[in-house]
Amino acid sequence: MVTITFPDRATEKRALGHLLGRFSGRVLKSGEHIVPEAALAYLADQNVPFTVKGKTTYEQQLAAVRGAAPAPI
Repeated sequence: MVTITFPDRATEKRALGHLLGRFSGRVLKSGEHIVPEAALAYLADQNVPFTVKGKTTYEQQLAAVRGAAPAPI
């Protein structure tokens, strides 16, 4: 998995339209997206600009699944 960003919201929406149903992934509150490496080639073929932030760590993947920390009791 790889973490990527898009230059603006319009590009992000266009990219999500291409990715939905083809690849699994996560959208983080920070605006970053966690996608499989195969999605990078697909986005490039569709002429969608994006910036690769790097390989996604296990901790980042786990945090994306868990969401926000639970509220204190």
